[in-house]
Amino acid sequence: MGCCSIDLGLPFNPFLNQRRIHSRYSDDKIRVVTTLRQPSQGPTFGIKGGAAGGGDIHAITTANNLLAAAINTRIFHESTQSDNALFNRLYPPNKKGNRTFSDVMHRRLKKLGITKVKPEDLNLEEVKRFARLDVDPETITWRRLMDVNDRFLRKITVGQGPDEKALTTSLADMRDRLGKMVIGNTRDGDPVTADDLGVGGALSVLMKDTINPTLMQTLEHTPVFVHAGPFANIAHGDSSIVADKIALKLVGPGGFVVTEAGFGCDIRIEKFMNIKCRYSGLRPQCAIIVATIRALKMHGGGPPVTAGKPLDSAYENVALVEAGCANLVRHIKNTKAYGVNVVVAVNRFSTDTNDEIGAVRSAALAADTLDSDYLSSLLAKAFFMRSYQIDLGIAVQKACESATEPFKFLYPLEASIEDKIEAIATSYGASGVKYSQQAEKQIKMYSKQGFSGLPICMAKTQYSFSDNLAAKGAPTGFLLPIRDVRPSIGAGFIYPLVGTMMLDE
Repeated sequence: MGCCSIDLGLPFNPFLNQRRIHSRYSDDKIRVVTTLRQPSQGPTFGIKGGAAGGGDIHAITTANNLLAAAINTRIFHESTQSDNALFNRLYPPNKKGNRTFSDVMHRRLKKLGITKVKPEDLNLEEVKRFARLDVDPETITWRRLMDVNDRFLRKITVGQGPDEKALTTSLADMRDRLGKMVIGNTRDGDPVTADDLGVGGALSVLMKDTINPTLMQTLEHTPVFVHAGPFANIAHGDSSIVADKIALKLVGPGGFVVTEAGFGCDIRIEKFMNIKCRYSGLRPQCAIIVATIRALKMHGGGPPVTAGKPLDSAYENVALVEAGCANLVRHIKNTKAYGVNVVVAVNRFSTDTNDEIGAVRSAALAADTLDSDYLSSLLAKAFFMRSYQIDLGIAVQKACESATEPFKFLYPLEASIEDKIEAIATSYGASGVKYSQQAEKQIKMYSKQGFSGLPICMAKTQYSFSDNLAAKGAPTGFLLPIRDVRPSIGAGFIYPLVGTMMLDE
Protein backbone atom coordinates (compact mmCIF):
# COMPACT_ATOMS: atom_id res chain seq x y z
CA MET A 1 0.00 0.00 0.00
CA GLY A 2 1.06 3.58 -0.30
CA CYS A 3 -0.04 7.15 0.02
CA CYS A 4 1.28 10.58 -0.82
CA SER A 5 1.17 13.80 1.13
CA ILE A 6 0.64 17.31 -0.21
CA ASP A 7 0.54 20.53 1.75
CA LEU A 8 -1.45 23.71 1.33
CA GLY A 9 0.35 25.49 4.15
CA LEU A 10 3.43 24.64 6.18
CA PRO A 11 5.40 21.43 5.43
CA PHE A 12 4.16 18.60 7.63
CA ASN A 13 4.44 14.83 7.56
CA PRO A 14 1.92 12.89 9.65
CA PHE A 15 4.06 9.74 9.93
CA LEU A 16 7.34 11.23 11.15
CA ASN A 17 6.81 10.03 14.73
CA GLN A 18 5.66 6.52 13.90
CA ARG A 19 7.80 3.45 13.59
CA ARG A 20 5.02 0.89 13.88
CA ILE A 21 1.35 1.84 14.23
CA HIS A 22 -1.11 -0.26 16.21
CA SER A 23 -4.45 -0.12 14.42
CA ARG A 24 -7.54 0.54 16.52
CA TYR A 25 -9.64 -1.68 14.30
CA SER A 26 -7.05 -4.38 13.68
CA ASP A 27 -4.88 -6.58 15.88
CA ASP A 28 -1.93 -6.15 13.55
CA LYS A 29 0.96 -3.73 13.82
CA ILE A 30 1.77 -1.89 10.61
CA ARG A 31 5.19 -1.04 9.25
CA VAL A 32 5.70 2.48 7.92
CA VAL A 33 8.61 4.06 6.01
CA THR A 34 8.69 7.65 4.80
CA THR A 35 10.45 8.92 1.68
CA LEU A 36 11.33 12.59 1.30
CA ARG A 37 13.15 14.83 -1.12
CA GLN A 38 16.58 16.04 -0.14
CA PRO A 39 16.13 19.48 1.47
CA SER A 40 17.32 22.41 -0.59
CA GLN A 41 20.87 23.47 0.19
CA GLY A 42 20.63 26.89 -1.44
CA PRO A 43 18.21 28.93 0.73
CA THR A 44 19.92 27.97 4.00
CA PHE A 45 23.48 27.43 2.75
CA GLY A 46 23.45 23.78 3.75
CA ILE A 47 22.09 24.29 7.27
CA LYS A 48 18.86 22.47 6.41
CA GLY A 49 20.19 19.99 3.90
CA GLY A 50 23.82 19.34 4.76
CA ALA A 51 23.03 16.26 6.87
CA ALA A 52 20.34 14.93 4.55
CA GLY A 53 22.23 13.65 1.53
CA GLY A 54 23.82 16.96 0.58
CA GLY A 55 26.77 15.15 -0.98
CA ASP A 56 24.62 14.18 -3.98
CA ILE A 57 24.47 17.81 -5.06
CA HIS A 58 28.24 17.98 -5.50
CA ALA A 59 28.18 14.92 -7.79
CA ILE A 60 25.33 16.44 -9.81
CA THR A 61 27.21 19.74 -10.12
CA THR A 62 30.36 17.97 -11.29
CA ALA A 63 28.50 15.84 -13.85
CA ASN A 64 26.57 18.85 -15.12
CA ASN A 65 29.70 20.92 -15.64
CA LEU A 66 31.56 18.00 -17.24
CA LEU A 67 28.88 17.90 -19.93
CA ALA A 68 29.05 21.69 -20.30
CA ALA A 69 32.81 21.51 -20.78
CA ALA A 70 32.43 18.68 -23.31
CA ILE A 71 30.03 20.82 -25.36
CA ASN A 72 32.42 23.75 -25.54
CA THR A 73 35.41 21.53 -26.28
CA ARG A 74 33.57 19.75 -29.10
CA ILE A 75 32.49 23.02 -30.71
CA PHE A 76 36.07 24.31 -30.53
CA HIS A 77 37.65 21.22 -32.14
CA GLU A 78 35.01 20.99 -34.87
CA SER A 79 35.73 24.60 -35.81
CA THR A 80 39.47 24.00 -36.19
CA GLN A 81 39.84 20.52 -37.73
CA SER A 82 38.99 18.70 -40.95
CA ASP A 83 36.56 15.78 -40.97
CA ASN A 84 39.32 13.13 -41.11
CA ALA A 85 41.43 14.85 -38.48
CA LEU A 86 38.38 15.10 -36.21
CA PHE A 87 37.51 11.43 -36.80
CA ASN A 88 41.08 10.33 -36.05
CA ARG A 89 41.20 12.45 -32.90
CA LEU A 90 37.86 11.26 -31.60
CA TYR A 91 38.30 7.58 -32.50
CA PRO A 92 42.04 6.80 -32.58
CA PRO A 93 43.27 3.28 -33.44
CA ASN A 94 44.40 0.99 -30.63
CA LYS A 95 48.00 -0.18 -30.12
CA LYS A 96 47.63 -2.73 -32.92
CA GLY A 97 46.43 -0.06 -35.33
CA ASN A 98 42.82 -1.24 -35.35
CA ARG A 99 39.67 0.78 -34.79
CA THR A 100 36.55 -0.58 -33.13
CA PHE A 101 33.28 1.11 -32.32
CA SER A 102 32.31 1.24 -28.64
CA ASP A 103 28.73 0.81 -27.43
CA VAL A 104 28.11 4.55 -27.36
CA MET A 105 29.46 4.82 -30.93
CA HIS A 106 27.03 2.11 -32.07
CA ARG A 107 24.22 4.16 -30.52
CA ARG A 108 25.22 7.14 -32.64
CA LEU A 109 25.50 4.99 -35.77
CA LYS A 110 21.99 3.69 -35.18
CA LYS A 111 20.70 7.22 -34.66
CA LEU A 112 22.26 8.26 -37.98
CA GLY A 113 20.86 5.24 -39.81
CA ILE A 114 24.34 3.89 -40.64
CA THR A 115 24.38 0.08 -40.63
CA LYS A 116 28.13 -0.42 -41.11
CA VAL A 117 29.94 -1.90 -38.11
CA LYS A 118 33.62 -1.34 -39.03
CA PRO A 119 35.17 2.15 -38.92
CA GLU A 120 37.18 1.53 -42.08
CA ASP A 121 33.98 0.83 -44.05
CA LEU A 122 32.62 4.35 -43.59
CA ASN A 123 32.79 6.55 -46.67
CA LEU A 124 33.78 10.22 -46.54
CA GLU A 125 30.20 11.47 -46.12
CA GLU A 126 29.52 8.96 -43.32
CA VAL A 127 32.77 9.93 -41.59
CA LYS A 128 31.63 13.54 -41.68
CA ARG A 129 28.15 12.78 -40.31
CA PHE A 130 29.57 10.46 -37.65
CA ALA A 131 32.34 12.69 -36.36
CA ARG A 132 30.87 16.15 -36.76
CA LEU A 133 27.94 17.11 -34.50
CA ASP A 134 27.69 20.61 -35.96
CA VAL A 135 26.02 22.00 -32.84
CA ASP A 136 24.28 25.32 -33.34
CA PRO A 137 25.58 27.49 -30.43
CA GLU A 138 22.35 29.49 -30.42
CA THR A 139 20.32 26.39 -29.50
CA ILE A 140 22.40 25.14 -26.56
CA THR A 141 20.16 24.68 -23.52
CA TRP A 142 22.72 23.17 -21.14
CA ARG A 143 24.07 25.59 -18.55
CA ARG A 144 26.90 25.50 -16.09
CA LEU A 145 25.81 25.63 -12.45
CA MET A 146 27.01 26.05 -8.90
CA ASP A 147 25.68 24.40 -5.72
CA VAL A 148 26.07 27.61 -3.71
CA ASN A 149 23.27 30.12 -3.18
CA ASP A 150 24.95 32.99 -4.99
CA ARG A 151 22.36 34.96 -6.95
CA PHE A 152 25.00 36.81 -8.99
CA LEU A 153 26.41 33.52 -10.31
CA ARG A 154 23.11 32.01 -11.41
CA LYS A 155 23.76 33.01 -15.01
CA ILE A 156 27.25 32.06 -16.13
CA THR A 157 28.41 32.79 -19.69
CA VAL A 158 31.48 31.40 -21.43
CA GLY A 159 33.50 32.23 -24.52
CA GLN A 160 33.82 35.98 -23.83
CA GLY A 161 37.63 36.07 -24.31
CA PRO A 162 40.15 35.58 -27.55
CA ASP A 163 23.66 21.78 -19.19
CA GLU A 164 17.33 14.65 -13.20
CA LYS A 165 17.77 11.48 -11.47
CA ALA A 166 14.58 11.24 -9.32
CA LEU A 167 12.62 9.48 -12.05
CA THR A 168 15.20 6.78 -12.70
CA THR A 169 14.45 3.19 -11.70
CA SER A 170 17.95 1.63 -11.75
CA LEU A 171 21.60 2.34 -12.49
CA ALA A 172 21.19 1.07 -16.06
CA ASP A 173 18.11 3.26 -16.52
CA MET A 174 20.03 6.25 -15.18
CA ARG A 175 22.84 5.58 -17.66
CA ASP A 176 20.29 5.53 -20.47
CA ARG A 177 18.63 8.75 -19.28
CA LEU A 178 21.94 10.57 -18.93
CA GLY A 179 22.88 9.60 -22.46
CA LYS A 180 19.54 10.85 -23.83
CA MET A 181 19.90 14.34 -22.37
CA VAL A 182 19.54 16.89 -25.17
CA ILE A 183 22.00 19.79 -24.96
CA GLY A 184 20.98 21.61 -28.15
CA ASN A 185 20.38 21.11 -31.85
CA THR A 186 22.44 20.74 -34.96
CA ARG A 187 22.28 23.50 -37.56
CA ASP A 188 19.81 21.26 -39.41
CA GLY A 189 17.51 21.16 -36.36
CA ASP A 190 18.24 17.64 -35.09
CA PRO A 191 18.71 17.08 -31.33
CA VAL A 192 22.25 16.56 -29.97
CA THR A 193 22.56 14.33 -26.90
CA ALA A 194 25.16 13.58 -24.25
CA ASP A 195 25.79 10.23 -25.95
CA ASP A 196 26.46 12.06 -29.22
CA LEU A 197 29.23 13.82 -27.32
CA GLY A 198 30.38 10.46 -25.95
CA VAL A 199 30.19 11.47 -22.29
CA GLY A 200 27.12 9.50 -21.11
CA GLY A 201 29.34 6.85 -19.52
CA ALA A 202 31.52 9.42 -17.75
CA LEU A 203 28.44 11.14 -16.37
CA SER A 204 27.20 7.79 -15.05
CA VAL A 205 30.51 7.18 -13.24
CA LEU A 206 30.21 10.54 -11.50
CA MET A 207 26.57 9.94 -10.65
CA LYS A 208 26.62 6.23 -9.77
CA ASP A 209 26.65 6.72 -5.99
CA THR A 210 23.86 9.27 -6.07
CA ILE A 211 21.36 6.58 -7.06
CA ASN A 212 21.48 5.31 -3.47
CA PRO A 213 19.04 7.05 -1.09
CA THR A 214 20.28 8.42 2.23
CA LEU A 215 18.86 6.45 5.18
CA MET A 216 17.96 8.68 8.10
CA GLN A 217 15.65 8.52 11.08
CA THR A 218 13.23 10.73 12.94
CA LEU A 219 13.59 11.61 16.63
CA GLU A 220 11.54 8.49 17.40
CA HIS A 221 13.66 6.33 15.09
CA THR A 222 11.24 6.03 12.19
CA PRO A 223 13.23 5.13 9.04
CA VAL A 224 13.25 7.84 6.38
CA PHE A 225 14.79 7.69 2.92
CA VAL A 226 15.97 11.09 1.71
CA HIS A 227 16.69 11.14 -2.01
CA ALA A 228 16.68 13.61 -4.88
CA GLY A 229 15.79 17.26 -4.54
CA PRO A 230 13.88 18.67 -7.53
CA PHE A 231 11.98 21.91 -6.93
CA ALA A 232 8.23 21.48 -7.28
CA ASN A 233 7.46 24.70 -9.10
CA ILE A 234 10.04 24.21 -11.87
CA ALA A 235 10.41 20.39 -11.95
CA HIS A 236 8.36 17.38 -10.86
CA GLY A 237 9.32 17.89 -7.20
CA ASP A 238 9.01 14.33 -5.88
CA SER A 239 11.17 11.98 -3.86
CA SER A 240 12.81 9.28 -5.96
CA ILE A 241 11.28 6.14 -7.42
CA VAL A 242 14.25 4.13 -6.11
CA ALA A 243 13.56 5.28 -2.53
CA ASP A 244 9.85 4.45 -2.85
CA LYS A 245 10.57 0.95 -4.15
CA ILE A 246 13.13 0.19 -1.44
CA ALA A 247 10.67 1.44 1.18
CA LEU A 248 7.87 -0.71 -0.24
CA LYS A 249 10.09 -3.77 -0.07
CA LEU A 250 10.98 -3.04 3.55
CA VAL A 251 7.43 -2.50 4.79
CA GLY A 252 6.22 -5.63 3.04
CA PRO A 253 2.61 -6.63 2.29
CA GLY A 254 0.19 -4.56 4.32
CA GLY A 255 2.77 -1.91 5.13
CA PHE A 256 2.63 1.76 4.22
CA VAL A 257 5.01 4.09 2.42
CA VAL A 258 4.36 7.79 2.84
CA THR A 259 6.04 9.63 0.00
CA GLU A 260 6.29 13.39 -0.28
CA ALA A 261 4.33 15.23 -2.96
CA GLY A 262 3.72 18.72 -1.59
CA PHE A 263 2.83 22.12 -3.11
CA GLY A 264 -0.80 21.29 -3.78
CA CYS A 265 -2.60 19.35 -6.48
CA ASP A 266 -1.74 21.73 -9.32
CA ILE A 267 2.04 21.44 -9.54
CA ARG A 268 2.75 18.42 -7.37
CA ILE A 269 -0.05 15.87 -7.25
CA GLU A 270 -0.58 16.40 -10.98
CA LYS A 271 3.12 15.78 -11.66
CA PHE A 272 3.31 12.93 -9.16
CA MET A 273 0.42 11.14 -10.86
CA ASN A 274 1.08 11.91 -14.51
CA ILE A 275 4.89 11.76 -14.53
CA LYS A 276 6.24 9.80 -11.57
CA CYS A 277 3.49 7.16 -11.45
CA ARG A 278 3.87 6.56 -15.19
CA TYR A 279 7.58 5.80 -14.88
CA SER A 280 7.39 3.89 -11.58
CA GLY A 281 4.27 1.85 -12.27
CA LEU A 282 3.26 2.49 -8.64
CA ARG A 283 -0.29 3.58 -7.76
CA PRO A 284 -1.18 5.37 -4.49
CA GLN A 285 -4.39 4.59 -2.65
CA CYS A 286 -4.63 7.77 -0.60
CA ALA A 287 -3.47 11.39 -0.62
CA ILE A 288 -3.12 13.38 2.59
CA ILE A 289 -3.90 17.06 2.03
CA VAL A 290 -2.34 19.11 4.81
CA ALA A 291 -3.79 22.58 5.33
CA THR A 292 -3.26 25.45 7.75
CA ILE A 293 -5.94 27.88 8.88
CA ARG A 294 -3.66 30.82 8.13
CA ALA A 295 -3.08 29.73 4.52
CA LEU A 296 -6.80 29.21 3.98
CA LYS A 297 -7.50 32.68 5.36
CA MET A 298 -5.04 34.13 2.89
CA HIS A 299 -6.83 32.27 0.06
CA GLY A 300 -10.09 33.68 1.41
CA GLY A 301 -8.96 37.24 0.84
CA GLY A 302 -6.73 37.96 3.81
CA PRO A 303 -3.91 40.50 3.34
CA PRO A 304 -0.34 39.30 2.66
CA VAL A 305 1.58 37.83 5.60
CA THR A 306 5.05 39.25 6.20
CA ALA A 307 7.61 37.21 8.14
CA GLY A 308 8.46 38.80 11.48
CA LYS A 309 5.38 41.04 11.58
CA PRO A 310 2.21 40.39 13.60
CA LEU A 311 -0.80 39.11 11.71
CA ASP A 312 -3.20 41.75 10.45
CA SER A 313 -6.34 42.04 12.60
CA ALA A 314 -8.33 41.07 9.48
CA TYR A 315 -7.22 37.47 10.06
CA GLU A 316 -9.46 37.23 13.16
CA ASN A 317 -12.38 36.29 10.92
CA VAL A 318 -14.00 32.87 10.40
CA ALA A 319 -15.51 34.11 7.13
CA LEU A 320 -12.00 34.24 5.64
CA VAL A 321 -11.55 30.52 6.39
CA GLU A 322 -14.91 29.70 4.85
CA ALA A 323 -14.05 31.65 1.69
CA GLY A 324 -10.56 30.16 1.52
CA CYS A 325 -11.92 26.62 1.67
CA ALA A 326 -12.77 27.02 -2.03
CA ASN A 327 -9.05 26.48 -2.58
CA LEU A 328 -9.06 23.36 -0.41
CA VAL A 329 -12.12 21.95 -2.19
CA ARG A 330 -10.45 22.44 -5.60
CA HIS A 331 -7.43 20.49 -4.33
CA ILE A 332 -9.66 17.71 -2.99
CA LYS A 333 -11.67 17.34 -6.21
CA ASN A 334 -8.61 17.45 -8.45
CA THR A 335 -6.85 14.82 -6.34
CA LYS A 336 -9.88 12.50 -6.23
CA ALA A 337 -10.07 12.70 -10.03
CA TYR A 338 -7.07 10.34 -10.15
CA GLY A 339 -9.04 7.65 -8.33
CA VAL A 340 -7.38 7.99 -4.91
CA ASN A 341 -9.06 8.60 -1.56
CA VAL A 342 -8.34 11.88 0.23
CA VAL A 343 -7.71 12.58 3.91
CA VAL A 344 -7.61 16.22 5.03
CA ALA A 345 -5.36 17.07 7.98
CA VAL A 346 -4.95 20.46 9.63
CA ASN A 347 -1.54 21.47 10.92
CA ARG A 348 -3.09 23.29 13.85
CA PHE A 349 -1.60 26.25 15.71
CA SER A 350 -2.53 27.66 19.11
CA THR A 351 -4.29 30.61 17.47
CA ASP A 352 -6.72 28.40 15.50
CA THR A 353 -10.23 28.31 16.96
CA ASN A 354 -12.74 25.47 17.03
CA ASP A 355 -15.06 27.47 14.75
CA GLU A 356 -12.28 27.80 12.17
CA ILE A 357 -11.50 24.08 12.37
CA GLY A 358 -15.22 23.38 12.03
CA ALA A 359 -15.37 25.42 8.83
CA VAL A 360 -12.61 23.30 7.31
CA ARG A 361 -14.30 20.11 8.46
CA SER A 362 -17.60 21.11 6.84
CA ALA A 363 -15.91 22.01 3.55
CA ALA A 364 -13.92 18.78 3.49
CA LEU A 365 -16.94 16.62 4.19
CA ALA A 366 -18.95 18.41 1.51
CA ALA A 367 -16.15 17.57 -0.93
CA ASP A 368 -16.51 13.87 -0.02
CA THR A 369 -13.29 13.11 1.83
CA LEU A 370 -13.08 10.65 4.70
CA ASP A 371 -16.19 9.77 6.72
CA SER A 372 -17.24 12.11 9.53
CA ASP A 373 -16.26 9.88 12.49
CA TYR A 374 -12.60 9.87 11.54
CA LEU A 375 -12.56 13.36 10.08
CA SER A 376 -14.02 14.99 13.18
CA SER A 377 -11.46 13.24 15.38
CA LEU A 378 -8.68 14.54 13.16
CA LEU A 379 -9.66 18.10 12.49
CA ALA A 380 -10.32 18.84 16.17
CA LYS A 381 -6.80 17.93 17.27
CA ALA A 382 -3.34 19.48 17.28
CA PHE A 383 -1.21 17.32 15.04
CA PHE A 384 2.15 18.08 16.54
CA MET A 385 1.10 15.84 19.44
CA ARG A 386 2.04 12.20 18.92
CA SER A 387 -1.28 10.63 19.94
CA TYR A 388 -3.15 12.62 17.30
CA GLN A 389 -0.63 11.74 14.62
CA ILE A 390 -1.54 8.12 15.32
CA ASP A 391 -5.20 9.05 14.82
CA LEU A 392 -4.23 10.42 11.44
CA GLY A 393 -2.31 7.24 10.64
CA ILE A 394 -5.41 5.18 11.40
CA ALA A 395 -7.50 7.39 9.13
CA VAL A 396 -4.97 6.98 6.34
CA GLN A 397 -4.98 3.23 6.83
CA LYS A 398 -8.77 3.18 6.49
CA ALA A 399 -8.67 5.41 3.42
CA CYS A 400 -6.11 3.17 1.70
CA GLU A 401 -7.92 -0.06 2.51
CA SER A 402 -11.25 1.32 1.31
CA ALA A 403 -9.89 2.54 -2.04
CA THR A 404 -12.00 1.00 -4.80
CA GLU A 405 -11.83 3.37 -7.77
CA PRO A 406 -9.41 2.56 -10.60
CA PHE A 407 -6.37 4.80 -10.90
CA LYS A 408 -6.66 7.34 -13.73
CA PHE A 409 -4.24 9.64 -15.54
CA LEU A 410 -5.23 13.17 -16.55
CA TYR A 411 -4.23 12.66 -20.20
CA PRO A 412 -2.96 9.94 -22.55
CA LEU A 413 0.69 10.15 -23.61
CA GLU A 414 -0.25 9.86 -27.27
CA ALA A 415 -2.09 13.20 -27.11
CA SER A 416 -0.34 16.20 -28.64
CA ILE A 417 1.82 18.50 -26.53
CA GLU A 418 -0.85 21.20 -26.83
CA ASP A 419 -3.68 18.85 -25.77
CA LYS A 420 -1.74 17.73 -22.70
CA ILE A 421 -0.93 21.29 -21.69
CA GLU A 422 -4.58 22.28 -22.12
CA ALA A 423 -5.80 19.30 -20.06
CA ILE A 424 -3.58 20.43 -17.19
CA ALA A 425 -4.61 24.07 -17.58
CA THR A 426 -8.30 23.09 -17.44
CA SER A 427 -7.67 21.26 -14.15
CA TYR A 428 -6.30 24.54 -12.79
CA GLY A 429 -9.60 26.24 -13.68
CA ALA A 430 -8.39 27.94 -16.88
CA SER A 431 -10.75 28.43 -19.80
CA GLY A 432 -7.92 28.02 -22.28
CA VAL A 433 -4.23 28.46 -23.05
CA LYS A 434 -2.45 31.36 -24.71
CA TYR A 435 0.86 30.46 -26.40
CA SER A 436 3.62 32.90 -27.27
CA GLN A 437 5.25 32.66 -30.69
CA GLN A 438 8.33 31.18 -29.01
CA ALA A 439 6.24 28.49 -27.31
CA GLU A 440 4.50 27.58 -30.57
CA LYS A 441 7.87 27.38 -32.33
CA GLN A 442 9.31 25.07 -29.66
CA ILE A 443 6.24 22.81 -29.59
CA LYS A 444 6.47 22.41 -33.35
CA MET A 445 10.19 21.58 -33.16
CA TYR A 446 9.87 19.04 -30.32
CA SER A 447 6.96 17.36 -32.08
CA LYS A 448 9.06 17.11 -35.25
CA GLN A 449 11.96 15.66 -33.25
CA GLY A 450 9.72 12.89 -31.88
CA PHE A 451 9.31 14.11 -28.29
CA SER A 452 5.56 14.76 -28.33
CA GLY A 453 4.86 11.48 -26.53
CA LEU A 454 6.47 12.69 -23.29
CA PRO A 455 4.46 13.84 -20.26
CA ILE A 456 4.26 17.53 -19.36
CA CYS A 457 5.88 19.20 -16.35
CA MET A 458 4.50 22.71 -15.84
CA ALA A 459 6.86 25.36 -14.45
CA LYS A 460 4.38 27.53 -12.56
CA THR A 461 3.98 29.59 -9.40
CA GLN A 462 3.00 27.56 -6.34
CA TYR A 463 0.97 30.43 -4.86
CA SER A 464 -2.05 30.22 -7.13
CA PHE A 465 -3.89 27.86 -9.46
CA SER A 466 -3.34 30.51 -12.14
CA ASP A 467 -0.09 32.11 -13.33
CA ASN A 468 -0.87 35.17 -11.17
CA LEU A 469 0.42 34.58 -7.63
CA ALA A 470 -2.01 37.21 -6.33
CA ALA A 471 -5.07 35.28 -7.64
CA LYS A 472 -5.98 33.33 -4.50
CA GLY A 473 -8.77 30.88 -3.80
CA ALA A 474 -10.03 28.93 -6.81
CA PRO A 475 -9.92 31.27 -9.83
CA THR A 476 -11.71 30.26 -13.03
CA GLY A 477 -12.11 31.51 -16.58
CA PHE A 478 -8.56 32.78 -17.03
CA LEU A 479 -6.25 32.15 -19.98
CA LEU A 480 -3.06 30.38 -18.93
CA PRO A 481 -0.09 32.01 -20.71
CA ILE A 482 2.73 29.74 -21.93
CA ARG A 483 5.74 31.87 -22.79
CA ASP A 484 8.18 29.07 -23.68
CA VAL A 485 8.42 25.28 -23.86
CA ARG A 486 11.67 23.44 -23.12
CA PRO A 487 12.94 19.85 -23.11
CA SER A 488 14.18 17.64 -20.29
CA ILE A 489 14.56 14.55 -22.43
CA GLY A 490 16.85 12.62 -20.10
CA ALA A 491 14.41 13.01 -17.22
CA GLY A 492 11.60 12.25 -19.65
CA PHE A 493 9.31 15.25 -19.85
CA ILE A 494 8.62 18.54 -21.63
CA TYR A 495 8.32 21.60 -19.41
CA PRO A 496 6.32 24.70 -20.40
CA LEU A 497 7.11 28.00 -18.66
CA VAL A 498 3.88 29.50 -17.37
CA GLY A 499 3.63 33.27 -17.31
CA THR A 500 6.59 34.98 -15.65
CA MET A 501 7.83 31.86 -13.81
CA MET A 502 11.64 31.96 -13.67
CA LEU A 503 14.10 29.05 -13.48
CA ASP A 504 16.82 30.90 -11.55
CA GLU A 505 18.44 31.76 -14.84
